[in-house]
Amino acid sequence: MPLQLPATADDYRRLARARLPRFLFDYIDGGATDEQTVRANVADWATIALRQRVLVDVDGIDTSATLLGQACSMPLALAPVGLAGLMARRGEAQAARAARAAGVPFTLSTVGICPLAEVTEAAGPVWFQLYMLRDRGVVRALLQRAWESGCRTLVFTVDLPVSGMRHRDTRNGLESASARARLIRAGQLLSRPAWLLDVAVRGQPHAFGNLTDQVPGAADFTAFKAWVDTQFDPSVTWAEIDWLRAQWQGAIALKGVLDAEDATAAVRAGVQGIVVSNHGGRQLDGVASTVAKLPAIVQAVGGGAEVLVDGGIRSGVDVFRALALGARGALIGRPWAFALAAAGERGVSDLLSRWRRELLLAMTLTGARSPAEIDGARLDRPKS
Repeated sequence: MPLQLPATADDYRRLARARLPRFLFDYIDGGATDEQTVRANVADWATIALRQRVLVDVDGIDTSATLLGQACSMPLALAPVGLAGLMARRGEAQAARAARAAGVPFTLSTVGICPLAEVTEAAGPVWFQLYMLRDRGVVRALLQRAWESGCRTLVFTVDLPVSGMRHRDTRNGLESASARARLIRAGQLLSRPAWLLDVAVRGQPHAFGNLTDQVPGAADFTAFKAWVDTQFDPSVTWAEIDWLRAQWQGAIALKGVLDAEDATAAVRAGVQGIVVSNHGGRQLDGVASTVAKLPAIVQAVGGGAEVLVDGGIRSGVDVFRALALGARGALIGRPWAFALAAAGERGVSDLLSRWRRELLLAMTLTGARSPAEIDGARLDRPKS
């Protein structure tokens, strides 16, 4: 690629691909089986046309919003991304600092590299993402640590009773401890000497920071994966939401809701937020895109909880589209992970700054002076 400055999420993706070992790039970029849903997540946002208006007083537009009780510079949060600490040296801490400077929430994954203490020391309180594990003692310990670290918003991922099948991970040897798999990974590592020095050597330790006190062998990926595979709990039901609410005093958002009936059940369970999500297309291939499901879920919830959305959002214009379809805000995962891999904290800062400008421009040219004014009337829908 000729020398140029990144301007879009896809630019950062290309730079990340050139910098990361292939198995790490594919781990973030890839999805389940044939990746139909990964592609649909992105493509379907582009089908939503904006309604441009002129000669409207748009002086003093304000992009600020409130998500789950937190004031934000724009209606956007950084979604949890597992292993993000390997995208750059101590990656989650860098990204959290960029998010704080930009005035948007950062969500730390249970399976992040940097522990909560490191991230909150770098950037202050963050949102924390939780998987419901079979060992409820581990879950209680995670929740206690998150609360003591200043976290007040819990993002509970509910669409992972088992891990999705990701063919890219299989091809790259991530699902095998065989000699051939190790050789494949070693070759990919050696092809990225800059990453090896900056992240692999200088970025240690590479343990799963939030689980080192709980999991034997948490610093060894193969041993950790074996433990996790036994810990994802397929027996979890709505009854566990009551248990979780008894353990957590702050806001709870359920991430992974893709059906209107599940959304109404979430409201009945008393959660504060719902994240319309298909796990970035990484769990079940062939399910609908999140934008296709968003309007029906917003209607079903009816204001009973804040509705956020993730999946395929690649610009500030897409954030505008999400709000116009009824979401309170959006979460992004792959874009910030690629910006982090490409240029560290500065890359994430630049991405967020550019997206805020894109959102501001969309608001200006559709006549919306605040996120609260972004609704279905801002969309150009053909008359039936």
